[in-house]
Amino acid sequence: MMLKTYKTLALLLSYPQEELQQFLAEATDILISEKLLPTDEVQKVAAFIDHFAREALLEWQAHYVQLFDFGRSTSLHLFEHVMGVSKDRGQAMVDLLELYNQNGLQMSVNELPDYLPVFLEFLSTQPADRAAELLASPIDIIARIGAALAEKDNPYHQIFSAIISLSAVQPDLAKARETVRNQKPKHRDAEYDEPPVDFSNSCINCK
Repeated sequence: MMLKTYKTLALLLSYPQEELQQFLAEATDILISEKLLPTDEVQKVAAFIDHFAREALLEWQAHYVQLFDFGRSTSLHLFEHVMGVSKDRGQAMVDLLELYNQNGLQMSVNELPDYLPVFLEFLSTQPADRAAELLASPIDIIARIGAALAEKDNPYHQIFSAIISLSAVQPDLAKARETVRNQKPKHRDAEYDEPPVDFSNSCINCK
């Protein structure tokens, strides 16, 4: 059984193509029918959908690339926020990929395992309570990305708000906002001053 809410949020965070543009018309109904998201979070996602449904695909694509491919604070690669390009990131990638493989998710060779839409797709294959527990592991990183988007008043922050609401542990949103506002690293390595995200304590095979 697939958790359609996680899958839908993964799609909405993916690079926009014609298929995604067509999917927008049914996305809200899917979220409503599964009832994993609170009503106010569904409304936020609906506002996001309404915004990009009225935007030309090429403009949406340019917006996405500028925001996520060139904005370090809004990168969708989770490990980049805590490890940068260090060798630790490579091992963390291997560990996360092994977690996916053990639970039946076969990835495209073009995707990195710490890419948030991939992680959400993986969560969509898990029972709801286990997905919420696994989501809690990187939730502070996700909250900071969401805060950076909110600081820019970018529509994508509404998707992050919905994702955060699904987590078994809620982040300190005030702290996330403060971190984003005060984050002025002097050099590249100064941005990565936190320990790696550890998925090993998540109870993936608990009965």
